[in-house]
Amino acid sequence: MRLRNRQHNRRIDTTVVDSSYDCAVELRGVRRQYGRGAGAVHALRGIDLALPHGSFTAVMGPSGSGKSTFLQCAAGLDRPTEGSVRLGGTEITNLSENKLTELRRSRLGFVFQAFNLLPSLTVEQNVLLPMRLAGRRADRRQAATVLAQVGLADKAQRRPGQLSGGQQQRVAIARALVTSPDVIFADEPTGALDSRTAAEVLGLLRHAVDSLGATITMVTHDPVAAAAADCVLFLANGSFADRLDGATSQQIAARMTTLTAPSMTGAA
Repeated sequence: MRLRNRQHNRRIDTTVVDSSYDCAVELRGVRRQYGRGAGAVHALRGIDLALPHGSFTAVMGPSGSGKSTFLQCAAGLDRPTEGSVRLGGTEITNLSENKLTELRRSRLGFVFQAFNLLPSLTVEQNVLLPMRLAGRRADRRQAATVLAQVGLADKAQRRPGQLSGGQQQRVAIARALVTSPDVIFADEPTGALDSRTAAEVLGLLRHAVDSLGATITMVTHDPVAAAAADCVLFLANGSFADRLDGATSQQIAARMTTLTAPSMTGAA
């Protein structure tokens, strides 16, 4: 099964969506426009994308390229102006706000740059929060399992303020994993960490994909972080401009340089 998933990763196509297999994330003709008339901002200009289960995908692009809008639309945090989004086979584009909230709590995981842990709760309570919000029984055994997977088995009763930044991000990863979500969306997960701690966090995300079968879609500005993914997709002016598979951080940085050249940023 793992080999098949990794083979799918090499066939990720940003222009033609192949629905012959079960996708974790699928976007068809997704456009997002803010405002109208001459002042309208076209954040996304027709995104077609299918990502299989068990894939680790990084999305990069210069400022204003549409990265944040892509993540928000893909995760059901924002609605596209046109097109459709499917998560784990479920069409979410026209779901009510209540249904979207329920889906995000039960079937999606999130990892943010700022950790977003509740300081008054223990590590264990933070990890169990998605279960409680989804109306499920808080499974302390499952919390212990995911905390052990991120190397924090002995920190369950600590509070976030007693942990380092890297440990707090590990808690956030455990929280994202606890419900065995269809997809984990990571937004600059290493942005607040030093290089050594960032490498440890990226190793955990890589392990979650390779050993736990997780699916991760990560927005990042860091070529080193992007190199941990199987595939890097490059956004420019609201459209996918390129992709690299199994690329080094140097190759990714070189491609980003062409996207941030003056001729490109002038159109962003």
